Amino acid sequence: MTRRRSSPRSRPRPGAGPPKGSGRLRIIGGEFRRRLLPVLDSPGLRPTPDRVRETLFNWLATTTPGARVLDLFAGTGALGLEALSRGAREALFVERDGLVARALEDNLRTLGASERGRLRQADALAFLAAGPADADAFSLVFLDPPFRQGLAEPCCERLERGWLAAEAWIYLETETTLEARVPASWTLHREVRAGDSTGRLYRRLATSGD
Repeated sequence: MTRRRSSPRSRPRPGAGPPKGSGRLRIIGGEFRRRLLPVLDSPGLRPTPDRVRETLFNWLATTTPGARVLDLFAGTGALGLEALSRGAREALFVERDGLVARALEDNLRTLGASERGRLRQADALAFLAAGPADADAFSLVFLDPPFRQGLAEPCCERLERGWLAAEAWIYLETETTLEARVPASWTLHREVRAGDSTGRLYRRLATSGD
């Protein structure tokens, strides 16, 4: 997951090449523990704070191993990479920005996680609207849309169109001033606040149609 703002990213000048790394993402636990990965110098792009990630994965300690993960609006891929480090079976990262997506792909290769971590360069809302390509639904989803663009609720609604396992876990991060409406089948499990954002972890309850 990556903290974003509503302002658009500045576009690189022609021939300027990829943005230089401006920081480091630290993997907190698991197989890749303490590994440091570069983060691009791109407006609005920075990893979720270590404290929030540690709290979240403590909640998910028994859920992450073997999980099939979907990381939407992936950015640096901080949460998806942490999930892979902690034993997730596979992770699909969805990121629209080409430079950011390539940097994430490079980090997957650096970790030797390219076989378990796949990247899709696409707009997350359009990606969800297209529907899942196979019947193997996701058991763990990270959803961190850009703030103040009205994306949280439509993404939540579209996840219910075949993307989620019967009892999936969904982590949604939004600006603290927004309490997004989520599907009736989702129950709030825990929440964490950091600065101007609030993360909420939901558990989806199986329905008769699942």
